[in-house]
Amino acid sequence: MNYDNIKELLTAKFGEQIQYDLQHDLLNITLPAEMNLKVIQFLYDDEVLRFRFLTDITAVHLPERAGEELNVVYHLHSLENNIRLRLKVYVPIEKPDVFTLTSLYPGANWMERETYDFFGVNFVGHPNLKRILNADEMDYFPLRKEYTLEDPQRTDKDDEMFGR
Repeated sequence: MNYDNIKELLTAKFGEQIQYDLQHDLLNITLPAEMNLKVIQFLYDDEVLRFRFLTDITAVHLPERAGEELNVVYHLHSLENNIRLRLKVYVPIEKPDVFTLTSLYPGANWMERETYDFFGVNFVGHPNLKRILNADEMDYFPLRKEYTLEDPQRTDKDDEMFGR
């Protein structure tokens, strides 16, 4: 089993809606948000592929990408074949909806809650999507790049003090 076999199987099943690229010897699969559960269910169920281990779920905020500001990233591992995959799903920040994977991977529960907590990704169908690490009363998502890195009112960090 290699990456070419995986691409052939996915293309035969889902057509040309899926994009592939190789980065650092890891196959990256980019797919539409509405297909995340279908594709991952196929990778899980297929008796040859057997991607039955979910390593991680996270997100990346890309404010410069209009209409797809949030990138949800999944890392899957087929233990039998010793192959890893990275799946990427881009969603708009106004409607950051992707389907939950908790029915396939029980461990996705906490990973999805953490991704919601820090980035605001809404995992549709999640059994208990609420904050897990941050305070419940927070009305923002701290890992989004929506805030300046430094307070512009500070005078102790003026450029002239640092020779700039």
